[in-house]
Amino acid sequence: MSEESTDQQTAKLLKRSNEENEDSAERATKRVKAEGEHTEDDKKYPKKKVVLLLAYSGKGYYGMQRNPGNSQFRTIEDDLVIALVKSGCIPENHGDEMKKMSFQRCARTDKGVSAAGQVVSLKIRLIEDIIEKINEHLPPQIRVLGLKRVTQGFNSKNNCDARTYSYMLPTVAFSPKDYDTENIAAFRLEPETLQKVNQLFTHYKGTHNFHNFTSQKAPSDPSARRYITEMSCGEPFVRNTWEFAVITVRGQSFMLHQIRKMIGLVIAVIKGYAKEQVIERSWGQEKVDVPKAPGLGLVLERVHFDRYNKRFGGDGLHERLEWDREEKAIKAFKEAHIYPTIIETECEEGSMVSWMSTLPIHDFEATVTETQDSKDQKQENADEGNNSD
Repeated sequence: MSEESTDQQTAKLLKRSNEENEDSAERATKRVKAEGEHTEDDKKYPKKKVVLLLAYSGKGYYGMQRNPGNSQFRTIEDDLVIALVKSGCIPENHGDEMKKMSFQRCARTDKGVSAAGQVVSLKIRLIEDIIEKINEHLPPQIRVLGLKRVTQGFNSKNNCDARTYSYMLPTVAFSPKDYDTENIAAFRLEPETLQKVNQLFTHYKGTHNFHNFTSQKAPSDPSARRYITEMSCGEPFVRNTWEFAVITVRGQSFMLHQIRKMIGLVIAVIKGYAKEQVIERSWGQEKVDVPKAPGLGLVLERVHFDRYNKRFGGDGLHERLEWDREEKAIKAFKEAHIYPTIIETECEEGSMVSWMSTLPIHDFEATVTETQDSKDQKQENADEGNNSD
């Protein structure tokens, strides 16, 4: 190799080394600058523990809970975290590790399930016009409707005493099994049938072993015991020529698919596929085949913090976690985004009628080793990954 080519090679190596050093220095400067900006933001807007009141239409989302590294299944929390970062409420790295902002949701909601009163707790920078700035970066079907400061140790899941859900369904769900479902618009629920529906719902009140109303829960598992305080169906009303009704249920907490199965079993009894005694039998040790109603009509209406309100609500430092002032906005969101989606989707896709056609394949009398819904659940898990209710 000639002396000239050796000098050229040495010059290239020196040039590359200098460029790498410059790049490294530039990256370090950017990092220091970014860290400095975060520090300035934190000084100007120190992080505080708050709760956010969320409303969302669940259509098109794979539930509430975020699944990091699983971007193909978009969740409500995915869009919320993006909005929190873009609005400057949290540093970008907190979006990747939600533990850094002490994030906790009050209730997990399953694929397609909506909420009018979801509550999440987290630490964020209390920037000016915070609600408006977060909402600027959210799609119209997700909205932050309220914000309140809470105690440092507050956890929206652990501090929640009860949850209230509603379930909107076409009343044809309670029609006789031989009713012509091609003529849904003509169906009207008889008062005697509504009375029978509500009588069946009273069976659920109190504490029972709901192991048959979820997936992969043994009858001996103490967590299967759940406390229900209220469950009833309201008066029917007509939308888009179809008659609908809303079921309301309040309980301490609910397991995956529990509410949908509670409703599904009552529908099966009303339609004559199952006897009323199956409800009591489902709380026993044996495995009972309990059908799961569609997820479309399910809405998380409200979460309750009675113990927290009693302890801290009157201390002069913290607000009670009640949302009376936001009630008008909650109602407006439901009327604009939740109810129309449920009604239009039901009328177009007929999820309830399709599900009703599967009721004859359930065996409500026999003790079963594998229920129809557990087979369906395995298929869902294979298709969608782990969803939450």
